[in-house]
Amino acid sequence: MIWVPTNDELVNKMLETAKVTSSDIVYDLGAGDGKIPIAAARKYGVRAVGIEYNPDMAALATRNAKRAGVADKVKIINGDIFKEDFSEATVITLYLLPDLNLKLRPTILKMKPGTRVVSHAFTMGDWEADQRIDTPFARAYYWVVPANVAGTWQLENIDEQKAKTTLKIEQRYQKIGGTITVGNKTQPRLGPSITGDRLAFSYLDEKGNILNVKASVKGNELSGDYESGIMFSKLKGTRR
Repeated sequence: MIWVPTNDELVNKMLETAKVTSSDIVYDLGAGDGKIPIAAARKYGVRAVGIEYNPDMAALATRNAKRAGVADKVKIINGDIFKEDFSEATVITLYLLPDLNLKLRPTILKMKPGTRVVSHAFTMGDWEADQRIDTPFARAYYWVVPANVAGTWQLENIDEQKAKTTLKIEQRYQKIGGTITVGNKTQPRLGPSITGDRLAFSYLDEKGNILNVKASVKGNELSGDYESGIMFSKLKGTRR
């Protein structure tokens, strides 16, 4: 096994890009000497867990956490990242080979929407990164796990109309498209996006006014509001 540590500048950029706070739980997959979980604990006061397969490296990471004075916040697990449970993580960092990233991808995509993921050097295949992080000597990639919003949604209280309103969403990772139908009129949605569990899009009402919709998604339910000028109205929806 070859171990190559992530340089300090990139570690800091990765944690900054993920907007780590003290309320997060950071998991570093393939923790090596523990540099990333230790840095997260020292800088942000966060609880951090490193999973490292090599027992000697795991022992070194544990000693390093003690030396850094963060043993109460950093836990190093000597284990297999494909067997250990990291579902409680709100932030995941990793520096693994591309085939391992792809093997982990299905598990990561099933995590809670809004979980932030930062990978040193390697991508997640055709799951396009939300942001690329560049430093003079290294690069990382950043993603936010999107909610699953694909399907047909029945909306209520939208556009203050009693007409049946149907939202159809096509999704590929965090990229979404589709249409909205109010009554018998169907149109494409404008600027659709899904960031974590936050869905946003715009569309034109029957008078040509732009209505901006922002909603949160939880399973097969969504709720939020739409804005027209200075007026706001609540909406809710159910996936059929």
